[in-house]
Amino acid sequence: MENPIIDVGNRAFVLGGAYGNLQATQAILAKAKDLGFSSSQIIFTGDTVAYCGQPAETVALLRDSGIHVIMGNCEESLGEDSDNCGCGFEEGTECNLLSVEWYRFCQNALDTETKRWMSQLPKSVIFQIGHFRLECLHGTPSAINEFVFPSDIENGRITPPENPDIDGYITGHSGIPFVAGIEGKAWINSGAAGMPANDGTNRVWFATVESANHGLIAETHPVSYDFKSASHAMKKAGLNNGYRECLSSGIWPSHDVLPQAEKLKTGIRQQPERLVFEQNSTDGLPGNTYPPEAIAS
Repeated sequence: MENPIIDVGNRAFVLGGAYGNLQATQAILAKAKDLGFSSSQIIFTGDTVAYCGQPAETVALLRDSGIHVIMGNCEESLGEDSDNCGCGFEEGTECNLLSVEWYRFCQNALDTETKRWMSQLPKSVIFQIGHFRLECLHGTPSAINEFVFPSDIENGRITPPENPDIDGYITGHSGIPFVAGIEGKAWINSGAAGMPANDGTNRVWFATVESANHGLIAETHPVSYDFKSASHAMKKAGLNNGYRECLSSGIWPSHDVLPQAEKLKTGIRQQPERLVFEQNSTDGLPGNTYPPEAIAS
C-alpha cells in the first residue's frame, strides 16, 4: 500500500517523543497555537509514551488535539502487547535495563482501547508542504527504531533511499534535535518533546518547516515548561530514576545509544538550528543545501 499524501499548506509544526510528559506536551502544543498553526498542520513523529509519569493523560491530550500522529516503536510494541519497548537498545545496556520499569508501567497504565488505537497508527505518511514532499516516520526507512544523530549524517553512515518523489524526511526517535541536508534530501528531527536533549538544560524541543519562495526552511526550537510538575508526576508513579533526574539536570541517565561525537557534547547547551534547502527551478527538486547554522535562542 502506498503512503498517503497529506497537504498541510505552506508550513508545518513538528514534535515527537512526548514520553508521557504531560506538562511538556501541553507547553509545546500551546506554543504551536501561539504561532498560529492549526491542528491539521501539526505532525507528531511517534512515542507518545515512555519514560515519564502520565502516559494515559498524554495520549488523551494528543488524540483529542486532532493532530497527525505517526507510530513510534513504543506504540508498535504496546499495540502488539510485546514484552519490551522495541527501542533498539542493546541487551544488557543501562538504557535496556531502565526500559523494563517504564515499559511495564506504561503497559499497566494504558487501557485496551488506547493500545488498539496505537496499533492502527500509520508507520509512514508523506506530507506536502508547499512544493516539497517530506516523508514522516519514526526512525528511518529501514527500521522504526533506528537511531540517527547529527554525526551519522556528517560521517555518511546514513544513506537515504533513492526516491525522486521525496524531498526529505521528518523523523524522531533519537531525542537530539537537528536539521541537515544529506545527498539532496532534507533531514529534520525535532528532538524530544518529553525529555531534554542531554545538553544540561531542562528545555524540550520542537521544529517548524516552511516552504518559501527560495525553498524549504526548517528550524529547531527549545521550549521551557513546568518540569517540576512533570518530575513530581514521575515520583508519584514510582518512576524515581535517572530519567526523573534528567528532567531537571538535562543530562541523560545513560549514553549507551550515543555515538562518540554526541557523547562529547553532553552538558553543552544545544543551540537552535536552521536549514535552508533550495529548490531547483528547472525540475522542482531540491538543489543546493546549506548546513545547519545557529540562530538566536
